[in-house]
Amino acid sequence: MLVLKNVTKSYDGKQKAVNNLSLEIKKGEIVGFIGPNGAGKTTTIKMITGIFPPSQGQIVINGIDITKAPVEAKMNFTYVPDQPEIFSSIRGIDYLNFLADMYEVSLEYRKKRIERFSNIFGIYDELDRLILSYSQGMKQKLLICGALLPAPKLFILDEPLVGLDPLSAKKLKDIMKEHCQKGGTVFFSSHLLEVVENICDRVAVIKKGELIAYDTLKKIKEQSKHTLEEIFLELTKDA
Repeated sequence: MLVLKNVTKSYDGKQKAVNNLSLEIKKGEIVGFIGPNGAGKTTTIKMITGIFPPSQGQIVINGIDITKAPVEAKMNFTYVPDQPEIFSSIRGIDYLNFLADMYEVSLEYRKKRIERFSNIFGIYDELDRLILSYSQGMKQKLLICGALLPAPKLFILDEPLVGLDPLSAKKLKDIMKEHCQKGGTVFFSSHLLEVVENICDRVAVIKKGELIAYDTLKKIKEQSKHTLEEIFLELTKDA
């Protein structure tokens, strides 16, 4: 579903924010992407989503090279960024309908999806309000509803639980699991190691722009006989 081949990103031509990163995520998997601050997680995600072009390497989404066919590739995924930056002068419902139009979601299907997810996250009654009146948490919930609306093959999230109340965070984790059970794929970054440990099929660890571990939690733990937190601290020390 998602393949990165020798992906590198350098902003100044010298220092590499991401260095020769290769990663393959299969259909139906939840993969957690962890690392210390500044390790290259957000840069990697922004290359995957086409916000940043890679300096070198190839990114393929559902068989489509995002550099060669960006629009076609982007129709296969949705993205929730680490900061809920969103158009503030429109209503919540207008934002959701805009996304539905972009992903060519039918009127009947979008109505059902909007009602379902906005009710799950408790913002259905707020959709007629201007987004500028939303709290940060409400904006995050709106972004999540918008990302779930097209039923994407690949769901990409950068620190998705930040700003969510515990109940909404639990609901999102359940949706992520359900999405993969139905054949979808989830790739997300998080600093919440307990969340990663509880819901992920595999974990990728990045340090100073380089992938230093990528495997199932079971195999990672068998090799070290420690908790994920202890493994993470050991792998990323001096980062």
